[in-house]
Amino acid sequence: MTINCKGQLIDVSTPKVMGVLNVTPDSFFDGGMYKDDVAILEQVEQMLNAGATFIDVGAYSSRPNADHVTEDEELQRILPIVKLILDTFPETLISIDTFRSSIAKACIEAGAALINDISAGKLDANMLKTIAALQVPYIMMHMRGTPQTMQSLTEYDDLVKDMLFYFSERVATARNLGIIDVIIDPGFGFAKTLEQNFELLNNLEMFKMLEKPLLIGVSRKSMIYKTLETSAQNALNGTTVLNTISLQKGASILRVHDVKEAVEAVKLVEALK
Repeated sequence: MTINCKGQLIDVSTPKVMGVLNVTPDSFFDGGMYKDDVAILEQVEQMLNAGATFIDVGAYSSRPNADHVTEDEELQRILPIVKLILDTFPETLISIDTFRSSIAKACIEAGAALINDISAGKLDANMLKTIAALQVPYIMMHMRGTPQTMQSLTEYDDLVKDMLFYFSERVATARNLGIIDVIIDPGFGFAKTLEQNFELLNNLEMFKMLEKPLLIGVSRKSMIYKTLETSAQNALNGTTVLNTISLQKGASILRVHDVKEAVEAVKLVEALK
């Protein structure tokens, strides 16, 4: 199973790691940590050296009840970062964490490689058409509502069945528009209760029927630190446990804050095969 990033075929049948770089002041774990060029480049270099295949750059915090950010502000935050990273590390495969088609287009034109959309095209009517025109890999996540409303939208008839229906419709729409490389993200923590997150993890192998690479993002999330009665800062061990379970259940990409530990989890799980 491969995805085409800027002409480079990435084989995700061996799981890959995506390092998170949030350039927002209010992200739940690393908000405000990377305030200047030096800090950003040091973090990117560290993640690349640790084995990250992708760097996921986000300038709009999607944590529950996060502040809304205008399109102009998001673009002003993210575009210089894309250029900074590629000027220093030109081979970097940058993923852009955005639900806005204008941001996606500007960043891909600046050299980014793929788009990571928390809304699967539901928050911007032009997103799927834009991805089709750009012909880049597209990560589509399951969410209901917006980051500001999602926590009140957690009632499902059957969580996994409802999600599979959601993705089947979204994938079919993308395919009909000519989008080739689609990656599925179940959206842990997005419009899901703590119990639903674990129900989802327990049934993760069900998503193999979609026949698409599966991206898992549980890194330092509340499903870990609330269960362990700790904090996001102390949730690395718990993250590694759930990443390992995700790999055993078919994850193709791990989206993480801590690349070294995730790469080690991949190597050990692959050794079992």
